[in-house]
Amino acid sequence: MKNMIEIDRLNKSFGDVHAVRDLSFSVREGELFAFLGVNGAGKSTTINIICGELQKDSGSVRIDGMELDREAMRIKREIGVVFQSSVLDSALSVRDNLESRASLYGITGKAFEARLEELSGLLDLGGLERRTVGKLSGGQRRRIDIARALLHRPKLLILDEPTTGLDPQTRKTLWNVIATLRREEGLTVFLTTHYMEEAADADFVVILDSGSICAEGTPLELKNTYTGDFITVYGIDEEQVRMLGVGYEKIRDAYRLVVPNTRAATDLILRHPELFEDYEITKGKMDDVFLSVTGKTLREESAEK
Repeated sequence: MKNMIEIDRLNKSFGDVHAVRDLSFSVREGELFAFLGVNGAGKSTTINIICGELQKDSGSVRIDGMELDREAMRIKREIGVVFQSSVLDSALSVRDNLESRASLYGITGKAFEARLEELSGLLDLGGLERRTVGKLSGGQRRRIDIARALLHRPKLLILDEPTTGLDPQTRKTLWNVIATLRREEGLTVFLTTHYMEEAADADFVVILDSGSICAEGTPLELKNTYTGDFITVYGIDEEQVRMLGVGYEKIRDAYRLVVPNTRAATDLILRHPELFEDYEITKGKMDDVFLSVTGKTLREESAEK
């Protein structure tokens, strides 16, 4: 499988602030790639460079085999972007917003009508086309943002915190659309998010801190490296928990035990079967990974915005 994005030793500074430091990573074609980090970690700077909106200081960027320095215009035609803040014109109708955007890619007349019909079915835009964007709900507007990014059938879709502030049902709908496009069209998705359950579904994750990569791997690899397993035990008292000699916390009607890995959990259960009549084992979550790697949660960071 070829790489859709290849970044090698990328650097970018703003005065004394080194926003991106010797950054290198690749994104495979068709995968869901999660790019995580707190505010100021370098995510937006990297995205703006990939999109050709910001000049790098050094390093190389290749998109679909093309050098950004040499073929920026061709690369832009292969990228669709859904920004954290909507870029739609609130005073115009949905149709006018999409039609004006499509015209920039030479998609007009019958070609536009056909593409609009496709996207309307995919994103359930029926009844919204004539409405003014400024009168749409947040979830409706986000669907239009995604339609705008998909008009020209990009090979790479960049989603910058696309579901922030949306209700769970709308978030689910949008992810179903993304899954369909990845499955049917081989779309590559580059995601930033502070919803760690979304990052947990990624094929590969890179975590940034101060412009550099501080951890990378599949969600499973990261969980195994940076967090342990947890055993939730029911029906025992705290004195019995203390006998086990492991870290724990009280949660409602149970105790949550902390163990290094699944093997350690199994060994503990086999040594004390009388205490484990009702229990469940779970792996650490991506929230635990992020906290372990950066010392801060993305939820906290989001709340400070």
